Amino acid sequence: MEEENKKDELLHTVKLDQNMMGTLFSKHLIIALVVVALLGVGTGYLLSKTSGVGLGSSATGGVVDSSGSSSTGVIEGSDDLKTFKDIAQGKLEEGGIEGEGQFHLTRPGGISQNVYMTSSVVDLSKYVGKKIKVWGQTQKAQTAAWLMDVGRVEVLK
Repeated sequence: MEEENKKDELLHTVKLDQNMMGTLFSKHLIIALVVVALLGVGTGYLLSKTSGVGLGSSATGGVVDSSGSSSTGVIEGSDDLKTFKDIAQGKLEEGGIEGEGQFHLTRPGGISQNVYMTSSVVDLSKYVGKKIKVWGQTQKAQTAAWLMDVGRVEVLK
């Protein structure tokens, strides 16, 4: 009979601990979720400041002088060469054709070989009058033989 009393006492104590355990578990869970969220935000912030990868990123392989004009060897724009896989080079001039493009590359072979361009990644106006190489994505055009959204520019000699 003494053994039965001991079993009841032991079971009774365990039941009290289970009720308290539920309260503690929910407090610990909330604290853990807050810590994980803060670590995630902190990690994301640090990665965004250090990675430099993506559409807005740029890599400079040359020199930009104090007047803001670019010198030979400068590479600016995205490193995403899967998206910006089309390549062209020539002398950059202002003006599109019938509302398509804001700039164009003049290339050997006459006006039919021009590449008309826009860019939301690179400021093409800095390169007007310079011989450049561009990486971009060909766009559907109504008039232009070749319309490109430029994602990367390299200044050539």
